[in-house]
Amino acid sequence: MAGLWFEQFETGQRFVHEVRRTVTETDNILFSSLTFNPAAIHIDHEYAATTEFGRPLMNSLFTLGLVIGLSVQDTTFGTTVANLGMSETVFPKPVFAGDTVRVETEVKALRPSASRPGQGVVTFEHVGINQRDEVICRTTRAALMMARPA
Repeated sequence: MAGLWFEQFETGQRFVHEVRRTVTETDNILFSSLTFNPAAIHIDHEYAATTEFGRPLMNSLFTLGLVIGLSVQDTTFGTTVANLGMSETVFPKPVFAGDTVRVETEVKALRPSASRPGQGVVTFEHVGINQRDEVICRTTRAALMMARPA
């Protein structure tokens, strides 16, 4: 399904996204390497074993990107102009290799763009949930969206 035009969104609209993803150790190592993040908590099993978690944590920015990415097909695929920012981002539970992440989204606010005719800002709340139904990420995202072509 293609993304929705600005006019197709409604405040309070909810999406339970069908696509889920099981994260892997390779995801974590690759993402941490590509972003030059050498934090031992992500890439060093020996070090991570000495922490309260006992194993490497998935990089939280990977988790954030995945949570937003899993929402795209149903909401903004092909209709986004730009992400304007994320706020109120929290990671209440850790994510580990082998966890399966699913996402639910709610439209929190809408407003036509004052400076860009034919576009509008949609504020989404994305919630990432693991296979144990624990919230692993919550973020508010403002996206500049295209209006339906005339």
